[in-house]
Amino acid sequence: MTQLADLTALRLTAGYAAGEFSPVEAARAALDRAERVQPHVNAFTRLEADEALSAAKESAERWRAGTPAGPLDGVPVTVKDIILMRGGPTLRGSRTVRASQAWDEDAPSVARLREQGAVFIGKTTTPEFAWKGVTDSPLQGITGNPYDPQRTAGGSSGGGAAAVALGAGPLSLGTDGGGSVRIPASFCGVFALKPTYGRVPMYPSSPFGTLAHVGPMTKNAADAALLMDAISGPDWRDWSQLGPVSGSFLEQLSGPVAGLRVAYSPTLGWDVPVRPEVAAAVRRAVEKLAELGAHVEEVDPEIEDPVEAFHTLWFSGIARVVQPLGEEARELLEPALRTVCEQGERYSALDYLAAMDVRMALGRQMGRFHETYDLLVTPTEPITAFEAGVEVPKGSGHERWTGWTPFTYPFNMTQQPAASLPCGVDGDGLPIGVQLVAARHADALVLRAAHALYGTGVADIPAPALAATPGGS
Repeated sequence: MTQLADLTALRLTAGYAAGEFSPVEAARAALDRAERVQPHVNAFTRLEADEALSAAKESAERWRAGTPAGPLDGVPVTVKDIILMRGGPTLRGSRTVRASQAWDEDAPSVARLREQGAVFIGKTTTPEFAWKGVTDSPLQGITGNPYDPQRTAGGSSGGGAAAVALGAGPLSLGTDGGGSVRIPASFCGVFALKPTYGRVPMYPSSPFGTLAHVGPMTKNAADAALLMDAISGPDWRDWSQLGPVSGSFLEQLSGPVAGLRVAYSPTLGWDVPVRPEVAAAVRRAVEKLAELGAHVEEVDPEIEDPVEAFHTLWFSGIARVVQPLGEEARELLEPALRTVCEQGERYSALDYLAAMDVRMALGRQMGRFHETYDLLVTPTEPITAFEAGVEVPKGSGHERWTGWTPFTYPFNMTQQPAASLPCGVDGDGLPIGVQLVAARHADALVLRAAHALYGTGVADIPAPALAATPGGS
């Protein structure tokens, strides 16, 4: 019953409730798909077949008794190998992490899903310490794109996005410190939300500070709302958590889009060479919002690119990650990672505080912008997936990954909710993403607008051929 692997989480739970199929069948379908596609894309650090099937059998008993543990009972889920999940190591893509230590604690988001009876399929790949926008590491190798394994899946949550795109579980937990759920969502043709900072509690705290968010990667916006209902809300282990959520994200999806004030910014007002196919697809998505009754205006938010300030915060963060390592352990790190760590070590406390000044000013500017506009729409990426195994596209002239993803990291600086959903494919059949951004705390609005766009069919793109071949079904 491998076709179950292609169903959304909401469709799966509806099927469990109706007795059409069981969580055991769904878990087997997801595991089968994962095992079949793993040699092609390398999306997983490990699969948890025995544990998943055991959990699925317990879920099946609860559904038969009419007592599911929660709305996600029996749904297959994958977890980025940055996020703690008890029972096995979280190696963070690095040869410097000791696998033999005790692994007996769940991160808050994992704990919430476990309480609801979700079925954990496995851990997904990440670059070393999630430091860059593509997914390859000295420990786990290269993660390929579901549409073309010779291309990158994006990063740093590339394994999770590839898993969702290929049917190896409809839900995946990722992290996003500069675009790390939105970049791979755009490249792999799935949905992702970077929630308002603190909306989903994070523990342990990220070394990248308040840039990093936990967020869902899913088949569509409705599944993301379902997942957000489960993982949002306070946890005492996160000192920067937000308070309880007001209402259900899933129940708020049906609100109107008509009347929303939408700012469409093709380049954020910067000199960004957006590929024509990308620009055309994003414009079509914006036109769909207008057809739904939104008031659309082409306007830029009049902000400056904060990339240098972002580098100061990001590179000093990764330098702090490796600070405890001795010289021998540092030799195990990816060479490019060692380079940015050395750069991060050169920043002073005053440099860091100056970057924070840039960040606070940017936050104020975007806050003022959203007094006029409910949503900002941009391309998620100016490009589609490029060659796997490199940090930047060959011949691009970029030195670091931030050079080719200018539309994502600014909204980590401002802590705003931002989502990516597919809006077409390029001439090579590679997905294109459109980004929706709203004011802080307006996560429900982002999900509602994205859900409305799914209803127009703008996100209907072909499934990866790999998922349908004898080696991938």
